[in-house]
Amino acid sequence: MKVVCQNCGAEVIVSGLGRKAFNMPVTKVCDALLLRRDVPAAAEKLGCDPAYIYKVLKAKGLTAKDIIKK
Repeated sequence: MKVVCQNCGAEVIVSGLGRKAFNMPVTKVCDALLLRRDVPAAAEKLGCDPAYIYKVLKAKGLTAKDIIKK
């Protein structure tokens, strides 16, 4: 990918921008929540941020409270 340098205006070739997306299926998130019964503990088990768990659940119309109460 070519990007224009902010300082000199020259085109610079960059191999990639940012980190790769962290794609995790909602079933894996739900299983971790059922097992750990706590969002921070489930996030630690999955190796992600607690906010990511809330984001995945929100995309499917779920909440952590709904999953944990099951």
